[in-house]
Amino acid sequence: MIDQPTNIGILGGGQLGRMLIQSAIDFNLEISILDPDPSAPCSLIAHSFVHGEFTDYQTVLDFGRDCQLVTIEIENVNTDALKQLVREGKRVWPQPEIIELIQDKRQQKKFYLDHSIPTAEFVLVENSAEARSHEHMLPAFFKLGKAGYDGRGVQKIITGEDFEDLLTGPGLLEKLVDFEKEISVIVARNQDGEISTFPTVELVFNPQYHLVEYLFAPARITKQQERQAQELARKVIKELNMVGLLAVEMFVDRSGTIVVNEIAPRPHNSGHHTIEGNQTSQYQQLWRAVMNWPLGSTASCGSTAMVNLLGEPGFQGPAVYQGLTRILAMEGVHIHLYGKKITKPFRKMGHVTLVETEGQSLEEKARIIKNHLKIIS
Repeated sequence: MIDQPTNIGILGGGQLGRMLIQSAIDFNLEISILDPDPSAPCSLIAHSFVHGEFTDYQTVLDFGRDCQLVTIEIENVNTDALKQLVREGKRVWPQPEIIELIQDKRQQKKFYLDHSIPTAEFVLVENSAEARSHEHMLPAFFKLGKAGYDGRGVQKIITGEDFEDLLTGPGLLEKLVDFEKEISVIVARNQDGEISTFPTVELVFNPQYHLVEYLFAPARITKQQERQAQELARKVIKELNMVGLLAVEMFVDRSGTIVVNEIAPRPHNSGHHTIEGNQTSQYQQLWRAVMNWPLGSTASCGSTAMVNLLGEPGFQGPAVYQGLTRILAMEGVHIHLYGKKITKPFRKMGHVTLVETEGQSLEEKARIIKNHLKIIS
């Protein structure tokens, strides 16, 4: 008999939660959402939507007490409340202690060192004065220990003068990796210890805002690099002893060596393409993992690409999708809009998955979408 809780809670009601609900419908799972935005993407499709702060102890505790199982679609949640829910017998996946570790980039880095997981050279610093004493590490990135995401809380430091405007707060100074590619592996693990990875993908970031613009799957790397990336992802989730879904972002440096950059204990932007591109999507795989069901096949259905749809610079207000008709006419295109009524510069508004077809290359189609589908107001 398959264990199937009647009420599952998700902390966070953004686009990841929205796609988790869309997948949960296939299993007749009833999903409750907690989110501080009353018009969050999940607000109209959740079985139950609770307007409240997922960082507030009592709010999370009260929400979780009404659920049989709780998971997340965002890391910035109150882990003390989640720990209390575990003490009260609730199932919380991933485990609160792991969420807490990953919330702090400083603790992440120490975890890598303690478990012999290759990562970029770094030093922990408490303030700008201490960071300046490590000028020999430049060029480097300064990363705030907490509260950074989607490029926020990250600052590139090229010369000593850049320390003058350093972000305030404890963080880490990480030596810049001279990388050839940025790649990612989505890995899942259930309570029985079964582990499954998705094929490695290649990411192309916006250099100014550190957001993914394009994704190509499979990654254009060697077979040896593919094996190394897969092994690293398995090692990370196994060493964490984590139940759930984990995105492991990595660099391939100029010598071909792979090092771990950061991890995220939830569905991830680098796995959106799996909805159409793999036999099991990352969203269905999360449900399989947290329910302790058999994990699904991650076999690829062919070459795919993903284009993030970001709000255009200079526009803020009701979203208008310019050029949508042209993109809908393209073969192999799958459009996912996130239900966000208001656009802002570089806000994630949707994504487009491209499945390989005859004719134009995936790269060419991705450029067409990027150049012609604009989100304005």
